[in-house]
Amino acid sequence: MKVRCTHLDALRKLIHQIIDDTSLITATLSQLRKRDGISYTKVTVKPVELKNKLHYQFAYYSGTKVTHQNVPFEEAEAVMTKLMEETFRQAIVCTPEADYQVLVSKKYKVSILTKSPTKTQSDMSHNRKKTYVLEEGTPVPFLVELGIMNDEGKVFSRKYDKFKQINRFLEMVEDVLPHLPDDRPLTIVDFGCGKSYLTFALYHYLAVTVRRSLKIVGLDLKADVIEHCSLLAKKLNYSQLQFLVGDIADYDELEQVDMVVTLHACDTATDAALEKAVRWGASVILSVPCCQHELFSQVKNPVMDPLLSHGILKERFSALATDAIRAKLLDIMGYRTQLLEFIDMEHTPKNILIRAVKGTAGDKDRLWQEYTAFRDFLSAAPYLEKACRDLIPQARLSEEANDEVK
Repeated sequence: MKVRCTHLDALRKLIHQIIDDTSLITATLSQLRKRDGISYTKVTVKPVELKNKLHYQFAYYSGTKVTHQNVPFEEAEAVMTKLMEETFRQAIVCTPEADYQVLVSKKYKVSILTKSPTKTQSDMSHNRKKTYVLEEGTPVPFLVELGIMNDEGKVFSRKYDKFKQINRFLEMVEDVLPHLPDDRPLTIVDFGCGKSYLTFALYHYLAVTVRRSLKIVGLDLKADVIEHCSLLAKKLNYSQLQFLVGDIADYDELEQVDMVVTLHACDTATDAALEKAVRWGASVILSVPCCQHELFSQVKNPVMDPLLSHGILKERFSALATDAIRAKLLDIMGYRTQLLEFIDMEHTPKNILIRAVKGTAGDKDRLWQEYTAFRDFLSAAPYLEKACRDLIPQARLSEEANDEVK
């Protein structure tokens, strides 16, 4: 047992540490400093997961009554510090590394007693702990280098959403593995790779975890970002991960690609990437669109005026309609397409992922009729249809019929 006598700054530092590195298992605050206006006599604190996001649950005990307050982790430090500075004189704080008994005198002198740990695991009672593809507690070199976890494999609180996003992406990749060729090395292109969190994750999962032979190319317009990613790939010894400066529409260095990834490519840049993927005959396409402006300026229908007359509603509808059109066109061109939630809507409204795998989605003539009825109802002329017209027999027939009428 180790006893340390100090002042409030040390208490604040301890609270900051256990909240910031998410090491708190449970805490009990007791011994009221004064009872004036305070109905509760004890507060317990523990981590809980709500809607896939870390919170801290503060339980206020007043006789036989308990009131709960679920606080986002970003605010938990301030709430706990205020309770210890203004309301309570004692706390028992349990972490996997140690138990701390904190005593605060009437004159605000602080004693911190450090003891051997009595608990090893927090009770995330609202949700069962999720099993991730990349587990917390196991150091992953690229996550350490990107500042998502420390050398011991602990995920930093401020990066937990990114950690979950990476795992969500890898779950989707895991689902499509059976659709990728298994008799030769894979070729994958990531258009608009940006800082490449997910590109590094994809390489690590396929090359290190699954042990597939592959080559991944990350493409982006920002030279400084590409330089940084290239240096990191070299440092990690990811020898078959290459980063290039370039535009999606102009990239023509590969004859065959097995998977195309495009995350948050703006407006019709997503369509350019989808066109490339289809022309390559990619087995798998994973795309999270962004900034769908094209249909916003096109869509019109008097029947829909109550919706389209409001800019914010028109913008959201146009984005959803754009993705519906992309999905239907991919189906027509020989894919089975799903629209999936990529990450929670609370983090970003741009959370739809288009996942398409090679395979028949149904009668292509019927799919074309459904598509054109929807397109014409919206008075739309989508980029993707125009770019891929030569790949769609039904489109060529329609064009020829129109020429005959003229």
